[in-house]
Amino acid sequence: MRQLLFFISVLGLFQCTTSRKLVEGTSSQPISADTLRYEQEKHLRNLNQLTFGGDNAEAYFSFDSKELVFQASNEAWNAPCDQIFTMPIQGYKKDTSPKLLSTGKGRTTCSYFLPDNKTVLYASTHLGSELCPEAPRVLNGKYVWAIFSDFDIFVADKKGNILKQLTNTAGYDAEATVSPDGKK
Repeated sequence: MRQLLFFISVLGLFQCTTSRKLVEGTSSQPISADTLRYEQEKHLRNLNQLTFGGDNAEAYFSFDSKELVFQASNEAWNAPCDQIFTMPIQGYKKDTSPKLLSTGKGRTTCSYFLPDNKTVLYASTHLGSELCPEAPRVLNGKYVWAIFSDFDIFVADKKGNILKQLTNTAGYDAEATVSPDGKK
């Protein structure tokens, strides 16, 4: 079930070219669910696009399914490179920025709520440098995820306060996940 919810959340955050063309210059115009799916799609219905603009990825539900946590880079949100954001599933207004959870420094990835729905696990390079590290997104026509040795894994509260640093070693410490019961 959680994998299905993840797939649907990523699909909702993904911006296809068709829907972007429909809303350019009309920020108050809602996108209908029909513009978010292919005619051939027979299984998904009632899709809602939650983010507009920027690069948005890796969205995951809170354990109570009321919020999403995700990474995004978006100049309009003052995030020139991937940062961690949270947003409610219901009642989110399109013309507002989601809540920044990470420090706003360095580059971040792979965020997950812990079972208490009050804390989030994520990886960040901010201790190595407060600047956004340069990263190729496309190389030879293919998407590239840069491996930065400054990534470490942190737990933060929903206000963005880092509560714990879980790794402190040289190398790529990122892409952690949380077990379904939250114990590992």
